[in-house]
Formats: sequence, C-alpha cells, structure tokens
Amino acid sequence: MATTADFRNGLCLEYNHDIYSIVEFQHVKPGKGPAFVRTKLKSLKTGKVIENTFSAGHKVTTARVEKRPHQFLYKDDIGFHFMDSNTFEQVSIEEKLIENNDLLKEGQEVEVMYHAEKELILGCELPQFVELEITYTEPGLKGDTATNASKPATLETGATIQVPLFIGQDEKIKIDTKNRSYVERVK
Repeated sequence: MATTADFRNGLCLEYNHDIYSIVEFQHVKPGKGPAFVRTKLKSLKTGKVIENTFSAGHKVTTARVEKRPHQFLYKDDIGFHFMDSNTFEQVSIEEKLIENNDLLKEGQEVEVMYHAEKELILGCELPQFVELEITYTEPGLKGDTATNASKPATLETGATIQVPLFIGQDEKIKIDTKNRSYVERVK
C-alpha cells in the first residue's frame, strides 16, 4: 500500500482491475477545500492513458513490476518473439503491447515488463535510442539546409520517420523511440 505522498513517475499501481503506470502527477492545494493529486495513468495492459484525481492521503495498492532483459528474435502472425537474456526462454508478445514496435530490429536488446506476483507479461520497453539505416529517402538539394525543413525517410525495419533534408539514403541515424524523432547521424 502507498499513499498519494508516495506518487512518482513510473510508479505502478492496481486501479479499477487493471495495472497502471503514473505518467504525470501534480499535487494541488487550492485556497479552499482539501488538497488533491491530479494524475495521468497509462494502462500497462491496453496502453490507454486516463486522467484521474485522488484526494490527498488516498491509499492505493502498488503493483510490483519487474523489467527483465530480452533480445528481439522475430515477428510473425502470433506476435513478436523475444528470448530472455538470462534463462534463454522464449516468449511471445502481442503487437498492441509494444509501443513503436516498427522500430524493433532483430537482435535488439529490450526490457520486458512482468507483473512479479502473477508472472504476467505487461509490455515491452524499447531502449531510449536506436540506430537504424535509411533504406529510402528523396535526395536533398545542395544549400537547402538553412531552414528547419524535414522529409520522410523509410528505415530498414519498414518504419517511416521525418529527417532533416541533408540526410541521404544508406546513412545510419539515431532515433528517439519515445517520440520517433531524428537525433543525429551515426558514424
């Protein structure tokens, strides 16, 4: 059990027969009335984000969630297949439980989240940055770098993201997996 004073980003709690992770929270002390905590909660089962308000001091049941290192093997009709880096056991995860799954490359290391008591797979977290090669993009024009313009680029995994105009085909780039944005070229 925890109270609203224990809230922090990433804390997992059981609420409405689901497991949620706190994405954002704010303690509010109005001039009149009791204090409360405004939160944004993300369901670890469905990925849906909800907003909820808890009164100050409200007790919630925390969920013990473990992150275990896994290696991405392949994707098929069943879902995405991973191998536990410690036990070499293979697990399959549905597509909807993996955010930005089109940025996954075979052999890539990820963290799979488990509900510790039930050994239930809750989802998969990609590393913050991934390095992928561009398989197709339109060529940029010389001297067209003064503005902050961008163009679409197709990556080796099939994903499409926006890149600056000076980036060319067959270049390796670093991508932020949280917001699918270009970070830098990779040498």
